[in-house]
Amino acid sequence: MSALTALFLTFLILQRLAELVIAKRNTTALLAKGAREVGAGHYPAMVAMHSAWIAALVFFGWDQPGSLPWLAVYAVLQVFRVWILGTLGRRWTTRVIVLDGEDLVARGPFRYVRHPNYLLVVAEIIVAPMVLGLWWVAVIWTVLNALMLRHRIAVEDAALRR
Repeated sequence: MSALTALFLTFLILQRLAELVIAKRNTTALLAKGAREVGAGHYPAMVAMHSAWIAALVFFGWDQPGSLPWLAVYAVLQVFRVWILGTLGRRWTTRVIVLDGEDLVARGPFRYVRHPNYLLVVAEIIVAPMVLGLWWVAVIWTVLNALMLRHRIAVEDAALRR
């Protein structure tokens, strides 16, 4: 395994684990304030899909040299990630959580894109495998993610309209 590949995969895994910790903390706090979760039925499938994507990256990519240009694109996406998480703050979670009476966030990237976090995830599902030359992983999980997002965005939009 090249050092670049090892660092990339380690970063990606640690980042996702840290996000789960942040999401759990934020979800717990929102629910304590009276928020409610909507559409929880699809959550295990979403977690399984993302876990399988990471597993595919590790299993099929561990011996790949890594592409610096694709890694640079991935790094730019991480700046976008920080912007999104910073904008949402304690309202960011991996679940669909609705706190009645709260205005929708309309600043930061939300001024320009309706679902910037989903746009980011779409890009990452393509770019991360390309760092390792795994174009077929990018294709397969892009299709799976599109199916998941079609359902998830409909659930989220319906919850926010109430």
